[in-house]
Amino acid sequence: MTLENILSLPELEGKLLNEARTQGFIASMAAAPNILPPEEWLPFLWGGDEVAPFSDGEQLENYIELVIQMWNAFRPALLDGTWEWPLTCKLDDEDIVSIQTRDFCEGMLQGWQLARDDWETIMPEQSEDNALLGGVLLSLSMLYDPETSISTLSEQGIEGLEQFEEIFNAIPVMLCGLTQRGAALVEQQ
Repeated sequence: MTLENILSLPELEGKLLNEARTQGFIASMAAAPNILPPEEWLPFLWGGDEVAPFSDGEQLENYIELVIQMWNAFRPALLDGTWEWPLTCKLDDEDIVSIQTRDFCEGMLQGWQLARDDWETIMPEQSEDNALLGGVLLSLSMLYDPETSISTLSEQGIEGLEQFEEIFNAIPVMLCGLTQRGAALVEQQ
C-alpha cells in the first residue's frame, strides 16, 4: 500500500496531512540538525493528537513504515547533496507554483517549528550560519505564498516571476547545504 492509498481512504479524509505536506514535514525532520525520534514528530502528521486517527492497527503500521521509509530516503540524500523536489512539486505558469509545491513548503515550515530550538541553538542570530537558515526559510515562505511575495517585491520596484524559478531551482541545493552544515555543527559540539 502506498502513502497515497492510505491518505485517500475515506475514513482518514482530513485527518492526516496530505501527501505533499507530509513530504515537506518529513523533509524538515530529515534536515533537522539533531535527529528527533519519530515518536516525537509522528503525531504532528495527524494534527498533534495523542491518538492516531487509524481504526486499524495494520493501517497505522503501514503508514508509519511508509513515513519512516521517506525519512530514510530523504536524510542521506540531504546529507550527500542529491535530494530533489518530489515529482509532484513544480512551477506553474498560472499560479507560479503548483498546489503541491505550496503544500510541501507549508509542511516544511511546520516541521521547522518543531526543530526550531535546535536550529537556533546551533545557528544563533548574528551568526553567518543564521543567514543560511534565514535564506532557506525565506525562500520556502516565498514559494508557500507567492502572491504576497510578488506584491512585496513590486513595492520595492522588483518585477518578474523569474525569481520564483530561481528560488524553486535553488531549494534542493540550499536545503542540502543547510542539512550538511547543521550536521557538521552538531558534530563539532
